[in-house]
Amino acid sequence: MAQALAPTHSGEVATSAGQQDFTTFIVGNQLFGIPVLKVQDILKPEKIAKIPLAPPEIRGSINLRGRIVTVIDVRTRLGMPTRNDGKHNDNMAVTVENGPDLYTLLVDKIGDVISLSNDLYESTPGTLDSRWREYCDGVYRLKDRLLVILDVERLLDIKVKV
Repeated sequence: MAQALAPTHSGEVATSAGQQDFTTFIVGNQLFGIPVLKVQDILKPEKIAKIPLAPPEIRGSINLRGRIVTVIDVRTRLGMPTRNDGKHNDNMAVTVENGPDLYTLLVDKIGDVISLSNDLYESTPGTLDSRWREYCDGVYRLKDRLLVILDVERLLDIKVKV
């Protein structure tokens, strides 16, 4: 009997016995994840320099060990309202690699690194918020919540209006 195949998040195919590792974070009350191999650093940005005329989802830039890194506000990118808990300066960040460049994703809280079986993977549900579907690479239904996997390349594909 042939073994079932499940898509991985890099476009490859893995056997159903395979697993994927994700770095998780929370934005609002939602748990998101990105493939752990995309993650370069977890940090709390101290000073974010504003970039004049940048789209609203680009919060600014930081100096990360001598490299200038663009900071993306994931909350704004996903169409979520700004934080109203008075802790908008307490954001954490996940620095990811996209091609030769580094980007820092500003999130509310960092979660855990988790390993999930490909058997639990589901394609993006049609009921997911339409703005989130654009950046979603599938979901995992965990015991107590839904883990939305973000496609880093699509999330970072910001169109600048001129």
